[in-house]
Amino acid sequence: MVDLTSIKEHAEVIGADGVHVGTVDHMDGDRIKLTKKDSGEGSHKGHHHYISQGLIAAVEDDGTVRLSANADVAVTFEEEE
Repeated sequence: MVDLTSIKEHAEVIGADGVHVGTVDHMDGDRIKLTKKDSGEGSHKGHHHYISQGLIAAVEDDGTVRLSANADVAVTFEEEE
């Protein structure tokens, strides 16, 4: 299990394939809250999206958060508020 306290604001979140998924706004309990600028387009634009702890595979030495799913799959698991 990943130590959630090692996840820092403004860290990049990438899929298992190395593709950018978002940028950490902050931790909200056991979820990563992404910045609004990474909120997508259309009806998703302007909403914060969240990534649950279960998708977090690792926090790399440079602070990058790597997910266990490829980016195109990981975004389908994002929660929206």
